Amino acid sequence: MENQELLTIEEMADRLKVKPSWLYFRTMQTGKDTIPRVRIGKYLRFNPGDVLAWIEKQYNEVEP
Repeated sequence: MENQELLTIEEMADRLKVKPSWLYFRTMQTGKDTIPRVRIGKYLRFNPGDVLAWIEKQYNEVEP
């Protein structure tokens, strides 16, 4: 992470134009293909670049 600001769930949801509940649901999933997140104590934070790369990867796996 190169000096990138970590975002809260609300900030990341706003940036992705989705409801925070969608993001909360994604953070409850486990396994290798889960949305990238950072846990700081009881708080979840997101690196926007990592999340956008994850979305791109998910999208590319669905495309024929």
